[in-house]
Amino acid sequence: MDFLADELTHYYLSSLLFSKSNRMANHPIIQKSSFDFLKDLKENNNRDWFEANKPTYLKQHELIIDFAEDLLAKMNSHDVIETASGKKSLHRIYRDTRFSKDKIPYKNNWSGSFSRATKERRGGYYFHIEPGNTFVAGGFFGPNAEDLKRVRDNISRDSSELRDILNSKNFKETFKELKGEQLKTTPKGFNADDEAIDLLRFKQFLLIKNFTDKEVFASDFSEKMSDAFKNMRPFFDYMSEVLTTDGNGNPL
Repeated sequence: MDFLADELTHYYLSSLLFSKSNRMANHPIIQKSSFDFLKDLKENNNRDWFEANKPTYLKQHELIIDFAEDLLAKMNSHDVIETASGKKSLHRIYRDTRFSKDKIPYKNNWSGSFSRATKERRGGYYFHIEPGNTFVAGGFFGPNAEDLKRVRDNISRDSSELRDILNSKNFKETFKELKGEQLKTTPKGFNADDEAIDLLRFKQFLLIKNFTDKEVFASDFSEKMSDAFKNMRPFFDYMSEVLTTDGNGNPL
């Protein structure tokens, strides 16, 4: 009987693993060919080469669209995204070189972004796929003066809620620390001896998670990307409340 029970247990576990493997296999993944194209493009970043290899670009672009569609579906399981499709989330591969000293015409990466629905949900999601430099990011890249003042005022009054988020296990394991450009001096209107001066100096509020190439090619990569985005939510929820309600919780 023990032998039979062991066999049944083994069969059950094997079935679960096989089922999970099948589900993962059905998810679009980042193909090595998509990296190969980017590597070739980096070595030949000119219009003549790109036009000659346009069919390869279009084929790889379709694979990235499929991946972005799968990622969008996962994102909508834990947030409300207004970006209409994975295709619409993707950024153009063509660089705007009008005001840049770097005149190479094409980006050496696949990238895209997702917008959260309604003005009450603040923060945005960005993904960047590139050999040796793949990451997801989110947060507030360029808050306007009014929003930045509101955030700083809230932090100065009581930084404990934000510090709890930044010191949480999920945050530390995923993002390590809050990133972004900072002032070297005290922001105008605040005191240098404010207990939250380390947070008040931030001009940007960015969360970044890097991935290795090995992780990028794994069958669960879109799941890991989605999980990283999900772990941004406590920070986004905090910032959304600060930026859309008054001190009593009433909508602005």
